[in-house]
Amino acid sequence: MKRLMFVAAAAALAGTALAQDTAQRVKPEDVAFKPNPLLKGMETAVIIGDPSKPGVTVVRNKFPANYKVAPHTHPHGEVVTVLSGSLGFGLGDTFDPAKGEMIKAGGVNVVPAKQSHFVWTGGEEAVIQVQYIGPTAIDFINPADDPRKK
Repeated sequence: MKRLMFVAAAAALAGTALAQDTAQRVKPEDVAFKPNPLLKGMETAVIIGDPSKPGVTVVRNKFPANYKVAPHTHPHGEVVTVLSGSLGFGLGDTFDPAKGEMIKAGGVNVVPAKQSHFVWTGGEEAVIQVQYIGPTAIDFINPADDPRKK
């Protein structure tokens, strides 16, 4: 079942990418990380697209060691590839690493739209690449975890 979800998500992303009007190429030296405006301590680089607009979007997120993102949802599914380090992924409305799994570089995690999930790092920095069909949004399960409300 997990393999089917991954294949379906990848096919949807590829189909939409092929439907774009122009070819795009991003070289490693063109990737510019900036502080994430919402999740303090995390850095984000927009690789393709505009997260605020409809269409294929690819972003990279850099998490420091010992970082966590509280349970939240997105209106879209996402395909997450761990590029370096390790990142923990868990499903559910409560942050509980025992209910998740640490994924090493090269691993892929697919999260369906509106699925509650949370992430964390261990003792090392992690860089991930996230692909989705925008626009994006993030809704924290517990309003007290939402940095916009602090």
